[in-house]
Amino acid sequence: MPNSSCSAVQSRQRRAWIIDSYDIEEEHPGPFPYVLGKVSIDRKYQIFFDLYGKGVDEDPKGVFTINKQTGEIFVQKPLDREKEEMLELSFEAKKSHDLSIDTRLGIEILIRDINDNPPVFERPLYEVTVDEDLPQGSHLHTVVAYDRDKENTRNSTFHYAIKSVSPESSNIKFIIGEKGALSFYGCLDHEVTSKYTLLVEAIDHGEVVQLSSSTTVVIYVEDGNDNLPVIIGQTGSGKVKENESGVSPLRFHVMDKDMSQSKAWRAKYTIYEDKEKNFKIETHTETNDGILTVVKPLDFEDGTTRKLKISVENEAPYFSCIVKKKLSIGLWDVEFTKEQSSGGNIRYNTTITIIEIEDVNDPPNFIVTVKEANLKEDAKIGTWVEKVTAVDRDRTASSDFIYKVGHDPAGWMKIDPHTGDITTIKMVDRESIHVVNNTYTLILHAVDHGQPPMTGTATLKIYLIDVNDNVPQLDMVLVDICLSDGQTPTNISATDPDGTPFGGPFTFELLGDVKGKWKLDPSYGFTAGLVRDASVYAGFYTLSVKVSDLQGQSGIYRLNTTVCSCSVARNCRNRNTGTTTGSGAVGIALALVLLLLCKE
Repeated sequence: MPNSSCSAVQSRQRRAWIIDSYDIEEEHPGPFPYVLGKVSIDRKYQIFFDLYGKGVDEDPKGVFTINKQTGEIFVQKPLDREKEEMLELSFEAKKSHDLSIDTRLGIEILIRDINDNPPVFERPLYEVTVDEDLPQGSHLHTVVAYDRDKENTRNSTFHYAIKSVSPESSNIKFIIGEKGALSFYGCLDHEVTSKYTLLVEAIDHGEVVQLSSSTTVVIYVEDGNDNLPVIIGQTGSGKVKENESGVSPLRFHVMDKDMSQSKAWRAKYTIYEDKEKNFKIETHTETNDGILTVVKPLDFEDGTTRKLKISVENEAPYFSCIVKKKLSIGLWDVEFTKEQSSGGNIRYNTTITIIEIEDVNDPPNFIVTVKEANLKEDAKIGTWVEKVTAVDRDRTASSDFIYKVGHDPAGWMKIDPHTGDITTIKMVDRESIHVVNNTYTLILHAVDHGQPPMTGTATLKIYLIDVNDNVPQLDMVLVDICLSDGQTPTNISATDPDGTPFGGPFTFELLGDVKGKWKLDPSYGFTAGLVRDASVYAGFYTLSVKVSDLQGQSGIYRLNTTVCSCSVARNCRNRNTGTTTGSGAVGIALALVLLLLCKE
């Protein structure tokens, strides 16, 4: 059999054995017991009645009893519909002579709802924090209540109401929607009230009696920036010495009605009309003062004062809320302004301040601090080299100054103390140790008459133009030649401190009667080869060597040449260490005797 047909049959069977139905009102006040009803069965013999089920021997126990002889059903105590909506009991009629069951039937008892439950809030206390800059109509919080009475009846239907607001304010009205959503008309103001306490009730719609309960809603108003800071004064000298930085000439004081140390209270300063960016202003974290500091030195000669415009605002965006008119229905007429959406129409507090610049003795300044000049190294004494110029912008007597030579390593130059003209006082030499990369560096000073005197510095780099003022120099005056070397060349070299084209490579030439005895191979370059002919025996020889540079400038040098066997020592002079280089014919004669002995 299908489930639906089976269920229908079971339902008909169930209803068939229910002898009667009763309904009672929950929470009946009594007196107890009272008669609910009577069960009657027509028999010719005597029967006894018994009752079983919920409310008798099952929970809730002891609610119902039955008179075994008469069948009267009694109610012994009240019932709660929110626990049991309906009770089903079993009724038995038994034959008195043997107590066998004559009839078994059912009794259905319905419990009628009364308004015995008030609406109950989920929490006895709600706490919420909101921003002061919330516009009217914004959602604040939602409270929730529920009613245990029978659903969809007047007993379980309820509404919310705000019973009291503490403290009361003329600029705000709190409202609550049918679903418990809290909102407001008007303006929140932390400075007027930072905490509101609302008593909210939920009231049901019972016909006989209306029940209610309440909860407390505490609304904390977080301070917003609805008060602009105002500059109320300044302290400090307002004076700055020129060329100083890192000093603070002024300190600005502000007043702000917002909560101290909050973003709505903390000041943010801006400097206007500071084209050269000479100043900065920072906020003192504890006092909220604006500290003005010089970050780029000022120049008295550019102006004796500086005019600055200082503006102050807060770290938090500014807003304002003003109630214009309270309306009986809907949102009030409110003028609400917020910084992000105001289009720049907020006028921040500003002040104009004058910074006085004090003059100090500035050093003279060279117009060109690094200058270059050219000078031939054969320039005559008194030759004009260059002119330097300095200026002193001071407006006092200290603006007079003189020129001085600060550092002249070779002592070649002088400077006119009044004109700055530089001339030579000695012949210059490009090959001097004081010349680096053909450049001679001169340090010059301009010294004023201030107290103390101040000095400006410049550098003059003089490029020395080379001339052929040096002849080539032979690098050695003594050479040793061993007999065993045969015609192997012995190197001789020369140098010239002049640069190209006044130096090498050089032309070497042997002078005097050397034909068939000595020759040079090669004879051109930075090094020449001295070659001994086989006919030249051991002994001391003095040769004349002429060395010429590329321009034909030449020098003639004596080259002392020793020829020996080198059988003991490679160096002839090392072998003859017993001899000296003293003068006189005796020493030379002894050396010749020794060399002849070596030959034999």
